[in-house]
Formats: sequence, structure tokens, C-alpha cells
Amino acid sequence: MPPPLLVDLDQLDLNKVEYDQKYIYERMPHAYEFEMLHGVYFADPENGVGVAYHDCQEHEWWVRAHVPGRPIFPGVLQLEAGAQLIAFITRYVQGGTGFVGFGGVENCRFRSAVVPPARLNLIAKITENRPRRIKGDVQGVVDGQLAFQATIIGMAMPD
Repeated sequence: MPPPLLVDLDQLDLNKVEYDQKYIYERMPHAYEFEMLHGVYFADPENGVGVAYHDCQEHEWWVRAHVPGRPIFPGVLQLEAGAQLIAFITRYVQGGTGFVGFGGVENCRFRSAVVPPARLNLIAKITENRPRRIKGDVQGVVDGQLAFQATIIGMAMPD
């Protein structure tokens, strides 16, 4: 049985983007194919919560080689998108400093394939934010169904 969603997406206006891709990646160090967040709908700095999305398209760089003829958005890229959302929340919404590197993943489960074209909504909730370690729960949702869940650990590193 999947867990409940961290945020009730029906309570958000998913047509309104609070931070667009340009804004996000003027601040984040990722570029080109690794700009995994296409927009952030909602950010609540006090509670460490964010909701973003990645539009999974048939022309993306990984499609040609990841299960040819039946492309499936790679789980590792789903986790990367979740990690970027956690970094964005802690650094550019809550006002932290320094780079956040991917430090690990716990309790990961993939529940359904993400097949383009699809909008992968990402929900993150920061559960720990210490000077050298950040931890957050992340969920990916497609068409109202939980596609993946994980706890992501970030390492806060000075600039």
C-alpha cells in the first residue's frame, strides 16, 4: 500500500508556476540535460515543503537508449530531480548557503514506470537541515498516482 502524498496536489493550482526553469537554474549549478526541474509550483520555507515538476518528453536525451522502443524515465534521473528540489528549497527558498551534493538515498521504491509524454510532479519535505547534512522525503506523482518515493540525503558543502 503506498503512503499518503506529502502534499495534497488537489489543493494547489498546478497551472501557476512560482519559480520557472530560468529562475531556478540562474541559482542552481546544473546545466543543459541536468536541468531536471522545469518549474516549482509551490514552496513553503517555514515547513520545508516544495512541489515542482519535470515534463518528461519523447525527445529527451535518454529516450533513445533507455529501453529502446519502450522508453522509461530512468529512476536515477527521478531521484536527481528530487534531490534538486531539496537543494532548491534549502538554498534558494529557505536561504541557506553553499552547494548541496547528493549524499545518498534511503527507503527508495519505484511504484510505476514514467513513460513520456508525462508530467512528473515532485513533492519534497525537508526532514533535517543541519550545517553539513540535509535530509528530505521526496515523492514523484504522475496522473495522481505515486510513481516513486525516497528519502534523499544531501551533503552541504561550502562554495
